[in-house]
Amino acid sequence: MIATAPTAEAPVKPAPPAELDELTLLRAQRGDARARRDLVVRYQRPVFALLSRMLFHRGQQLALEDLAQETFLRVFKALPGFQRSGPARLSTWILTIATNLAIDHLRRRKLPTDSLSDASEPEADAATDSDAERRRLAAVLRRAIDELAPEYRAAFLLREYHEFEYAEIASTLQIDLGTVKSRLSRARAALRRSLEEVYRAR
Repeated sequence: MIATAPTAEAPVKPAPPAELDELTLLRAQRGDARARRDLVVRYQRPVFALLSRMLFHRGQQLALEDLAQETFLRVFKALPGFQRSGPARLSTWILTIATNLAIDHLRRRKLPTDSLSDASEPEADAATDSDAERRRLAAVLRRAIDELAPEYRAAFLLREYHEFEYAEIASTLQIDLGTVKSRLSRARAALRRSLEEVYRAR
């Protein structure tokens, strides 16, 4: 079973998936097809959630699905060597593979981004509607995250959306803790500036 995009929209901040039980993981490491299907079902939502935020650009659905499938193909190839008693959780290990694939994809293909000023304006009669305002804010944030450099975007998403510890981010991106903190600080500062620019222009 290869990953397919979930039909329901991923939540803004997905809850960490419950880890695959030890017996199913062991069977998946031995190549059991049913256990591997269970692994995909368990982890496909966080993988798609991460990749969709890394590749927010319109028209990237095909690339998103390709990268999700490549993620699980690489997972299965390397799975026999995964250390169940090691420091990394299975979910962290899988999202590390997805993150690195997304960063490589973005480095290879620099795509144009929409200006924050192009964020859709709410209808005049909905200007005070809280739902419309939340949707507008979400659109602004998506575009602001999309304008971050891939490495900064990855660090921010892993921390804020997938709740990785700093050490896990450092391991995933192969950087030291100081660099993790620096990238997160700069990413948050860039997002704050983007939001301030939008609301000053209103």
